[in-house]
Amino acid sequence: MLRRTFLTGSLTTVALGALHPTAARAEVAAVDEDFLTLLTEANRKQIPLVLDNFQNVSDSVRTVARKARRLVSGYVWGRSSYHHDATLLGPLGWLVDQLAARQHEDGLYDVGNLHSPPDSAFAIQDVCTLYALLDEDGQAETASMRATLASVIKKAGPALASGGVHTPNHRWEVSAALARANHLFPDRRYAARIDDWLDEGIDATPDGIYSERSSTYAAEVTNPCLLTIAWLRDKPELLDYVRRNLDVTLYLLEPNGEVDTTASRRQDQKGVREVWWYLTQFRELALHTHDGRFTTIAKSIEARGTGELGDFLAEVLERPELSAVLPTAEAAPTNFVQHYPSQASVRIRREGRTATVFGGTDFHDLPLISSGLSTNPTFFKLRNGAAILDSVRLSPQFFSTGHFRSDGLRRLGTSSFRLSQEVKVPYHLPLPKRYRRSDGQYALAPDGRFYAAMDFGHRPKQYRTLRTEVTVTEVGGGYDLTFDFADDETAYAIELCFRAGGTLSGVDALDAAGNYQLTSGTGSYTVGAERIEFGPGNGAARVAMDPGERYTYLGGSLTPDGLRVYLTGRTPGRQVLRLRTS
Repeated sequence: MLRRTFLTGSLTTVALGALHPTAARAEVAAVDEDFLTLLTEANRKQIPLVLDNFQNVSDSVRTVARKARRLVSGYVWGRSSYHHDATLLGPLGWLVDQLAARQHEDGLYDVGNLHSPPDSAFAIQDVCTLYALLDEDGQAETASMRATLASVIKKAGPALASGGVHTPNHRWEVSAALARANHLFPDRRYAARIDDWLDEGIDATPDGIYSERSSTYAAEVTNPCLLTIAWLRDKPELLDYVRRNLDVTLYLLEPNGEVDTTASRRQDQKGVREVWWYLTQFRELALHTHDGRFTTIAKSIEARGTGELGDFLAEVLERPELSAVLPTAEAAPTNFVQHYPSQASVRIRREGRTATVFGGTDFHDLPLISSGLSTNPTFFKLRNGAAILDSVRLSPQFFSTGHFRSDGLRRLGTSSFRLSQEVKVPYHLPLPKRYRRSDGQYALAPDGRFYAAMDFGHRPKQYRTLRTEVTVTEVGGGYDLTFDFADDETAYAIELCFRAGGTLSGVDALDAAGNYQLTSGTGSYTVGAERIEFGPGNGAARVAMDPGERYTYLGGSLTPDGLRVYLTGRTPGRQVLRLRTS
């Protein structure tokens, strides 16, 4: 089947079976008409939004390119109500001109980062798609736009083939952009640079978790880029990395379509991600591996219909094989205990009830706050249908060292896990005589809390110590969280943050800002017919959640959004928090 035939929308079958775009395609499968209709309608709804706001001066070049891609998808697609609609040409021409006008002489763009190869690569991937679709469509009215787009690609290619990156996923973004540029305008430098990056190895653990542990970057960058490189550079071995990552994702999925991001090392460690970003990845791997579980997830995304599904139309127009009817669906996992030692996390699901246990922060190895580090203090999450406990956190009042963050996770039994942390804070004693200076000018040095001209490294110390263990055990109807504290005496607060939208009972309101305390007995959080009960309370003493001096010194905060319930106590000793669902 010719691609141009697909663009006109007159098709009943679609060619499948080869990774390389120029290879022979022998296998033929039926087209998933419902899927094409969904993407067509989703794109149709996007286009008026673009037309109403296509000249937004605050748009980044990546946004400009994506807006153009939405218009081009509708313009070239024979089943779209915007097919060859002349009213799109003016706005599309303006967007294309912007892609050229904003490009530096060295071929790169500024997107937050200046003259940035990786940020430019994000835009260039879309630019290559624009050119390929318009060129295949072959309308005289778009000839000048195609010439402009070709110029942008040819100007960017050498810069991408010689420039650097910041993060692991940037390597694959640049490589995918070069693969597209090389396919359209072949250049040996592009292929050589792709091979250089790939020769470093893909940063994935054997269980399929990328080093950034991020759903955002797996779904939006690494997986789609590896698939693009596999397709355009005939490297089928890359598909297995995507397959394994999608398999992990099956166990990170929540019943409502969210993806658990607690272990992430990037921005999404504190946010909510939805599975719709993975749609074409699950489709492609379902077709490639015949894994019916992947079919089930793809079809659930389509049925849910949330997210910018219209953005996938361009991918399917580029690669019609993605629109084939999927293999027979098989049940995705809904009853499991899945342990991931590489990120010290556990996922437990019992149909509509899910839980996350997490002890894999990077705080103990490198106590800094930075994109690329896992610093999320949430160590437990629980969902019972629509009743969602988004986080359980613990903060002792201990020299402003902040939240409890476990130094790993130990499995005690089938569904029992232990988290632990030891915090030692020094008081510094006088320097030994051999290190003393009469002028008092000692080198500035850190001790973990302070940075001062104190020569901390040579001083003897007296330590105050707090050892904390949290044992998470699945029990009938829920979980027991047992807190064991040893060594020094201090106060602590346990914070339960429930998602806004439900009703709390049995708790005392502390203020109008969503803060409550459970002083005794059992409290509950209810959404419709679903409930999470928690307790018992441990007294009325007020103890503030201390995020730690690393945050407060610069005015930062770790207060999560939602309805926050506090239980307090004093160390040493034990407190058991019982969480039950009904």
